Amino acid sequence: MASGGGSPFLSGPASGTSTPASGSSNLNPDAGNAPPKPTRICVYCGASPGYDQAHLQAARELAHAMAKNNIQLVYGGGTVGLMGEIAKTLVSLSGPDSVHGIIPEALVRYERDPNYTSTHNSSSTGPTESSPDSNDESPQTIERKTPLKVPEENIFGRTTVVPDMHTRKRMMAQQVIEGGPGSGFIALSGGFGTLEELFETTTWNQLGIHDKGICVLNINGFYNGIFSWIKKSIEEGFVREGNKDILVEATTAEDAIKALKDYQVSKSVLKLAWKSA
Repeated sequence: MASGGGSPFLSGPASGTSTPASGSSNLNPDAGNAPPKPTRICVYCGASPGYDQAHLQAARELAHAMAKNNIQLVYGGGTVGLMGEIAKTLVSLSGPDSVHGIIPEALVRYERDPNYTSTHNSSSTGPTESSPDSNDESPQTIERKTPLKVPEENIFGRTTVVPDMHTRKRMMAQQVIEGGPGSGFIALSGGFGTLEELFETTTWNQLGIHDKGICVLNINGFYNGIFSWIKKSIEEGFVREGNKDILVEATTAEDAIKALKDYQVSKSVLKLAWKSA
């Protein structure tokens, strides 16, 4: 999805390989008499472990901090690199219901450790073959005739397989939007994909599409260049001064979680009306 496009959120629940996304996509859903919503953090991070062990350690520490604070994880569904490390660590501490991985089918073979997969006759979210031109963008369930390998739930938590990157990012964001207080987005170290997700989520905040916190967990100065770029963009007139703190920084897992709890929406963000997809 191009940044600044229509609302990224789904108009209804989506079915998944294990446990579907739930609830509506409204930015401020009416809680009514429902039980308190769980706090959810979407973590963007690499499918590589990196060369410095500090990056893997940061993933473990974030999982421990999330378990301590009873926070659920939403992530890209991989079982390798930092993705796999944070997922399996949190599952070991809080159980499989604490983790929801969302992955495009095309990436299954690249972001999965074959030692930790099981074969299921599973379904994926996506448009039905009978209605390829439908205007309804809500994912529907299509049964696969061939087995699809997904991670062992007792090791990596629940998994939803989706047809494309667009759906993956929408569902990840929606899970956070529907979460309780303190829900938000954290970026661990990663590559192009991590940065793309981080900046799109930041742009959505700037455009008023969501009001959740976004924090970079900056390990050993990994993201120093990003914050230098933000400063330079403000100096050159491309980012408003008031929006410099849309993206906040932390150097420890506990501080990252606290940053989301204390997050204040910038007064400079646009107050736009976005329709559900």
